[in-house]
Amino acid sequence: MNISPRQLLRAEIRSLSAYSVADIQDCIKLDAMENPYDWPQELREKLQIPLLQASFNRYPDSRATELVQNFRRTFSVPHGIELMFGNGSDELIQILIMAVARADACILTVTPSFSMYELIAKFIGVRVIKVPLSAGSFSLQTELVGEAIREHNPALIFLAYPNNPTGTLWPQQQVEQIVHQSGGLVVIDEAYFPFSACTMLPLIERHAHVLVLRTLSKMGFAGLRLGCLLGREIWVTEFNKLRLPYNINILTQISTNIALENIATFNKQTRMICEQRKQLTSAMHGISGIQVFPSHANFVLFRTLEVPAATVFNRLAERNIMIKNVADNDLLENCLRVTVGTEEESQAFLNALRDSLI
Repeated sequence: MNISPRQLLRAEIRSLSAYSVADIQDCIKLDAMENPYDWPQELREKLQIPLLQASFNRYPDSRATELVQNFRRTFSVPHGIELMFGNGSDELIQILIMAVARADACILTVTPSFSMYELIAKFIGVRVIKVPLSAGSFSLQTELVGEAIREHNPALIFLAYPNNPTGTLWPQQQVEQIVHQSGGLVVIDEAYFPFSACTMLPLIERHAHVLVLRTLSKMGFAGLRLGCLLGREIWVTEFNKLRLPYNINILTQISTNIALENIATFNKQTRMICEQRKQLTSAMHGISGIQVFPSHANFVLFRTLEVPAATVFNRLAERNIMIKNVADNDLLENCLRVTVGTEEESQAFLNALRDSLI
């Protein structure tokens, strides 16, 4: 019997395209907001004994007890806020949307923003409401968000803070205004918190329906895939029912515990990235033919004014420099996003960018 996908799969699944990850080799990789600095050798050596002693024939600690304690201590998580880890923030976003996926449910986010909110909602079968940011400044249009909340009553609102791909850090009072208006959960995604030093974590203590997402990927842990959901116990307990057992593997738990015990190394790297962001942005402002947007993250968004963004992207790729073309959104016409790399990587990018704009 020949059975086709058309017979079994939902139409919205068949219409989707798989999330595309470029196969990059021997390139200066500035497309994925990764920390450009590798783990130092002395830290790698500290991993050897715990890894040698690990029982790989046994399942990992399903609750990641030691990791929870280390995370709490390292990031000063207040008492009364509970934690749940995921295989990256993506798994946690999926769990959140799955939990509210009733027939009449919808989620709300702004646009442009992190694409996985919409993509995950679509393959779960949850309707997505998108409210545009203001053109040019990418600021929150709180009146439009309020109108959308009253009209659609979203079960979840996702706000990336700072926002990806714009790097915008909205005023806290605007975010809290949306929290006050929402009859559902408000999820504040702080993936880029290390580079902004601004957090909405205190909102959880004032508003029971606020959740915060964190990830360690941007700090230098991208290969370990660890995300964290923070919120009141009443909510985290429910979401934990959807978490697959043993979702955080032994290697991730051991490695992250060692890294958190040596967090000063990664804090230093974060400061270096922030300083390099300042230098990169300043240099880009001196290049004609582009518009550079302020950033509170570890990337910089810019718009090409004369040469099409796709052309600049391809010219950079020909010189083995990979950045991200984000021009698929109307508000991001001719926009590209570059990760803040090392000083050498940034200089190579700047030289290639100048040549690509001619």
